[in-house]
Amino acid sequence: MAEAETKDSQSVVRNISDTARWAAVFRARETERADALFRDPYAERLAGKMGVDIANTLPEGNSHAWAWVARTYLFDQFITKEIEQGTDMVVNLARRPGRAALRMRLPAFVAVDRSRSAGNSCLQGRDSCERETVLRAGTRRTDLSDGSARRALFASLDRRANRVLILTEGLLIYLSAEEVAALARDLAAGSHFQRWIMDLGSPGLLRMMQRTTGKQLSKVGAPFKFGPAEGPAFFAPHGWEPLEVKGLLKTATQFKRPPFFLRLLGRLPEQKGPAGNRPWSGVCLFKKR
Repeated sequence: MAEAETKDSQSVVRNISDTARWAAVFRARETERADALFRDPYAERLAGKMGVDIANTLPEGNSHAWAWVARTYLFDQFITKEIEQGTDMVVNLARRPGRAALRMRLPAFVAVDRSRSAGNSCLQGRDSCERETVLRAGTRRTDLSDGSARRALFASLDRRANRVLILTEGLLIYLSAEEVAALARDLAAGSHFQRWIMDLGSPGLLRMMQRTTGKQLSKVGAPFKFGPAEGPAFFAPHGWEPLEVKGLLKTATQFKRPPFFLRLLGRLPEQKGPAGNRPWSGVCLFKKR
């Protein structure tokens, strides 16, 4: 995917949904590689010129392609594992389009989305699995910021499956700790909501992101908020415990995606316990307690 010239003007990102196009840029670039870790034939279409412009105008918008690639790779690995172990419904609570549903053969797939983003059109005409899009704004069903409506939706989904996998890719960082805790408790209330895959960052990484990309996203109403000091342990009081935690840098280093100096850091053993001020991010697979 050709990279447009860097612009000096303000970022063209308009709202939180536009960041789906930004993420798609890096999946498209990875797809073009001969040694690609995944193939996403829909990424370039979703990214479009706007996605490239966003990457080129956001501060450090192109600086961490390796992290986006590692995140996608790990989500795909965890999803595949859970499908093999009997998951019969995947519920995507992220605002992003259901790229996994497009690229992978999934069981029933439910996307709970904020708005009618451009990526939803990519779902049309695909029949490798049952899909339903539940829009959070406009004319359809529910608003996840409404606690009672959210719980009603989860209860309805819980009755339709035996083993539900939750995805929140690129979502939790935009929520407050109180909102994340409430969401976790509501998910844990479902007897069939058994697994949850999320990306998570440390307080140190959160502060770094707030000083760079976060400044522009805050201007369009999408500030970065969530980077728990407890790390994955944040979720224990709310009904979830980690089964696997995979760091993005260490994963990306295995495939020589980061710059050389970062690969040196990626070869070091990861420290146990919360990362604190260290800039750390990873993908976590949780099970209900």
